[in-house]
Amino acid sequence: MDCTKDRITEYIEQHLKATRLKHTYSVAEEAVKLAKQYGEDPQKAELAALCHDMVRNEAPETLDAYVREFGLPERLAGNVNLSHGKVAAELLKRDYGVTDEDIINAVSFHTTGRAGMSKLEKIIFLADAIELGRDYPSVEKLRKTAYTDLDRACMDSLAGSVEFVRSKGESLDPDTVDALNYLKEKQNL
Repeated sequence: MDCTKDRITEYIEQHLKATRLKHTYSVAEEAVKLAKQYGEDPQKAELAALCHDMVRNEAPETLDAYVREFGLPERLAGNVNLSHGKVAAELLKRDYGVTDEDIINAVSFHTTGRAGMSKLEKIIFLADAIELGRDYPSVEKLRKTAYTDLDRACMDSLAGSVEFVRSKGESLDPDTVDALNYLKEKQNL
């Protein structure tokens, strides 16, 4: 895993803008802390976090070409926010030989979440939402909840995302809706 981490680090340092790179390292730091808090493998959490935005600064047409090349859902084309995690997950498999489905899923679903997320998926999803560079009205509360109740924190973050996307009049990704409904059902809400 160290060899893969070194290759990924080299890739992101060459391809990400300074602000995105700073965010990525901050997500990795947060992911390691959350992994230790919840008994998850810190090395897996760090690797997934380093990969989560690895293609985020690619041109939209490049990501769209990858969407077609990898046979990803067409709804991802033209939407960098939704496609970058899916493309990064596919590149991890193809170019870096990553076979750990938990890491691949954590990268793939870090933006939207999904029903039945693993502990690692929840950690990456939350680390991306609460890293120290994030600044939005409910982030401090979410940071506290993230260290006491992983499911509740994911549910709160998803609910905030749903509210934000709806307020902009945009359509919600079905995985986000499924993830929120799953967690609400799990929490008997």
